[in-house]
Amino acid sequence: MARVLAVAPDLMFASRIEATLGAAGHDVQLASSIAEATQLEDVELLVVDLDREPADGVMGLGMPVLGFYAHLNTETREAAEAAGVDLVVPRSRMAREMPALVERLLA
Repeated sequence: MARVLAVAPDLMFASRIEATLGAAGHDVQLASSIAEATQLEDVELLVVDLDREPADGVMGLGMPVLGFYAHLNTETREAAEAAGVDLVVPRSRMAREMPALVERLLA
């Protein structure tokens, strides 16, 4: 499976990402910021909390990006889509469909 990097400063949700994607067979690394994330190599997919990291800061890293945001924060969604984030979903959808969303981007 794929090596996934999750930038999610919320430790509860980061643990959920790690457990869910780990159970799906992915090697998941956690980072608390994009600055920390840029030091890792061989990452095939970036999962990022767009409420904590600006969308323009996650682009250009050479991998697909799955971004999630609080569903009421439409400005964040719009900014991420405008910046070119590959897939932008509300946090609730991320929690429900995480393995399928990752597979969609890795296909």
